[in-house]
Amino acid sequence: MLKKYLLVFAGCVCSVVSGFVVTRIARSTDASITANAVYINGKVFTGGDGSPIVQAFAVKDGHFLAVGTSKAMKRHIGKTTTVVDLNGHLVTPGLADGHLHNEGGGPGFDLSTSRSLSELLAAVAAVVKNAPPGELVISNADWHEAQLTEKRLPRAAEIDSVSPDNPVVLVRGGHEYILNSQALRKWNITKDTVSPDGGSIGKGPDGSLNGELTDNAKQLIQLPPARPVSIDDILKTQKTLNAYGITSVRIPGIYRGSALPVVKLMNQLRDAGQLTLRFSIYLPGFGYSDPAKIREMIAKSGLKLDEGDEWVKVIGIKLAVDGGFEGAHMTQPYEEPYGLGGKYFGLTVVPPAKYTEVVKEINRMGWRVATHAVGDAGLDQVLDAYEAADAEHSIAGKRWAVEHAFILRPDQLVRLKKLDVILSVQDHLYLVAPTLKKYWGTQRANAVTPLKTYLDNGFLLIGGTDSPVVPYNPFWEIYHFHTRDTMTDGVYGADLRVQSRGTLLQMITSNYSKAVGEEALLGSIDVGKLADFAILSDDLLTVPATQMLKIRAVATYVGGKEVYRDSADRSLR
Repeated sequence: MLKKYLLVFAGCVCSVVSGFVVTRIARSTDASITANAVYINGKVFTGGDGSPIVQAFAVKDGHFLAVGTSKAMKRHIGKTTTVVDLNGHLVTPGLADGHLHNEGGGPGFDLSTSRSLSELLAAVAAVVKNAPPGELVISNADWHEAQLTEKRLPRAAEIDSVSPDNPVVLVRGGHEYILNSQALRKWNITKDTVSPDGGSIGKGPDGSLNGELTDNAKQLIQLPPARPVSIDDILKTQKTLNAYGITSVRIPGIYRGSALPVVKLMNQLRDAGQLTLRFSIYLPGFGYSDPAKIREMIAKSGLKLDEGDEWVKVIGIKLAVDGGFEGAHMTQPYEEPYGLGGKYFGLTVVPPAKYTEVVKEINRMGWRVATHAVGDAGLDQVLDAYEAADAEHSIAGKRWAVEHAFILRPDQLVRLKKLDVILSVQDHLYLVAPTLKKYWGTQRANAVTPLKTYLDNGFLLIGGTDSPVVPYNPFWEIYHFHTRDTMTDGVYGADLRVQSRGTLLQMITSNYSKAVGEEALLGSIDVGKLADFAILSDDLLTVPATQMLKIRAVATYVGGKEVYRDSADRSLR
């Protein structure tokens, strides 16, 4: 519960709420310009063109009424106006995550705190101990081998040592399962099983199964269906993200499963006035290789492009052409031993010709596409298809996007620029750098997500985390792109550092609003726009770089309404 202290002086009634000095001044002004709330004495990063820093702003009816100096805001103070003294805190526009599936957690036991293989195996053993013999044991996806001291995945035989009688499936991110021997036997996967197109069955140097199933090979097993997404899931996502100053998210096809049924739930929350997060959603089109199936999916959904409002909007269809870290499609083979003697180049999850036909059909229907592409060969596939679609009906200026774009070549920059596509980038390298170096070698790992190159070439960039693949913390994202530091393996590609913290903030504020077509309403602290903003615990623009990792929101507002307050914070007294 928030504590309130009353102070009375000079015709003014003031209260202190969780560290903010909140003032109600007993005098009237012209009602036509009276604000509901005025925020003064801050450092306000407006996020607009040039991103000027101001001291104060006023809010009325959920929108920014005025922006400028603390003195200038006085004319908007009336007898019912709440005045908040920011005491120098940095205020930013509401932050956004441009590529988020969910905030983590979910079904299965948790491995996110494991920091070594022994800790991971102990976590498996603890679950198996309480499971009946033969019962399937499954983890959730909130972990990565880069967090482990050994920097590698567990092998089937190692999981067997703690679970000889129970089949175990460790779900790692969105692209890979690791099975023990009992699980491999349960689904009749042997060393002679043929890897499906767009998938890979992992084997050791001697040809024995190591338990890894990558991308389309995951289809060889059938996990129990996840429980349906609930209203409570969405409420939990909002609460978690609001605490980091996040007010908007872009959902690329998957939110705890298919994003299709979630739109209805989000609309129910909107209608009930319970949303505190703004959702831009792509329908899930990955895996589709038949244009007729795409048409059928859209028709059955009953949804239309850009249908919705500033709370919930469907903005396109998400496709994919290659795998994740272990399946990115490259023009050069993976490093040994992953390269299999120069033969492994990653995965193509949809054949190029079929993918191109799907893209062209989506364009003919007037929809837009965002495509997952990690490797440079995967990006070639996207470019070929986008160019074919563009030749029929121009896609320039229509907010088509490429998701991830880890590795690319100079010639691809030219093609991307000509198509006027948006690049949606994330801070995967911060967490998984050692793994990428093993898969792709030092040179390619150093070049992963070359943000500075993209900026220098004038691309519209939006930042995100790909949570739960990488934790949803937006300040980790800014720290990584500013320093190119990684969690466990030092700096990668120092020449690609982005010096301007303001530029990085714009990626998750004003740039985001442009990418989702809401720049007239969101993304900056400007007169007339919706009053989404975050008051941060530290000055992101000036603190020592490593201190960025500890930043949180002190308070978060959506449409002028406080949706999060750190009740324990006392920094503003």
